[in-house]
Amino acid sequence: MPAFRADLYGEKRHDYALVIPVINEGQRIRDQLRRVLAASLPVDVIVTDGGSTDGSLTPDFVASVGVRAVLTKTGSGRLSAQLRVAYAWCLQQGYAGIVTIDGNGKDNVEAVSHFVAKLHDGYDYVQGSRYRRGGAAINTPLERTIGNRLIHAPVMSLASRHWLTDTTNGYRGYSRRFLLDPRVAPFRDIFINYELLFYLTVRAGQLRYRICEIPVRRCYPVGEATPTKIRGFSAKFAIIKQLAEAATGRFNPFSPL
Repeated sequence: MPAFRADLYGEKRHDYALVIPVINEGQRIRDQLRRVLAASLPVDVIVTDGGSTDGSLTPDFVASVGVRAVLTKTGSGRLSAQLRVAYAWCLQQGYAGIVTIDGNGKDNVEAVSHFVAKLHDGYDYVQGSRYRRGGAAINTPLERTIGNRLIHAPVMSLASRHWLTDTTNGYRGYSRRFLLDPRVAPFRDIFINYELLFYLTVRAGQLRYRICEIPVRRCYPVGEATPTKIRGFSAKFAIIKQLAEAATGRFNPFSPL
């Protein structure tokens, strides 16, 4: 596991955790955490920080919005490393399942309750989809829509043997038993960038876990830069490479399906 520091601001109160990965999200994460608090969601909020330097996660603010813990990754790696830290910590804390939402404020936090309900009903992988009936894709850049609908989702669906419509969406939920299955083995240092998200999608279907999609709303801002860490040709090419590796079994542990 990557090295990290855990700063605790409260006790465990719920059976499910909401994991929010961030790095220098500024006012967006502050507004999002305020919305999470106002929604009175049935989760403990865990922020997993990749090393923010913008002052957005000061202890007094974090404590005021009901965050239970901030896990600050001090070791190497990017998003997948942050998620490995948070998922391992949450499982050690005894949570029955984990919901993940991006920390850039694009998603409707109210849907967290729907994710928790599905996990409680016995689903092991719950994918949020802006394209399902009842969902909304607002101001989505055209290249994102094309890449997701025509490339990413079809490839992930074929590899996982389960049709999904919004596989680039990081708004999703996992059961405890799925993450602890040795045939999944998500806590390996092979997962550094975005690979873990893609791999878990594929592996859940391959192992015949209970999967469902639920409608969510994802809204991109108008008149300002797209809130994303994927910029430039090299970053987009890296995503395609990680997609191909996940789809072809590159990350599967050495165990039979």
